[in-house]
Amino acid sequence: LYMTSKKGITVTEATRKLEHYCVYQERCHQEVIQKLKRLGMGTIAIDHIVAHLITHKFLNEERFARSFARGKFHQKKWGRNRIISELKQRNISEFNIRLALQEINPHEYLEVFDALVDKRLIEINNAPLQKRKRKLADYLIYRGWESHLVYEKVNELL
Repeated sequence: LYMTSKKGITVTEATRKLEHYCVYQERCHQEVIQKLKRLGMGTIAIDHIVAHLITHKFLNEERFARSFARGKFHQKKWGRNRIISELKQRNISEFNIRLALQEINPHEYLEVFDALVDKRLIEINNAPLQKRKRKLADYLIYRGWESHLVYEKVNELL
């Protein structure tokens, strides 16, 4: 497999590049394949490199999904719905999505939800009551929090 891509990169060079790409940050298969296509690699080369990355533990979809869920929950304060949706867009299997959601502590999930509600209420405290309710609900739904949690909280608070 000493073929070169349209951009003159050999399979070996592309493999090294992708190893570094995967070491820098967890990646899903889709991101790796897109990167290889941008490098001009053909289908056979892509399959060969992806297989190499999986075999040598550079690429692991379960590890990616778990890391993604943890990160988006802790850093961006996303709810389960948004995390699920984003993982589906990356073609992550239902099985790995379920494993990823186990990374979120249920108790911590509700604490983060309550903190987010408090923070948002301070930001919109000048709006009329109905508008506050709508703004709070829209904000939380957009961030992927479950509608039953959102509407329960909106009705309880305002």
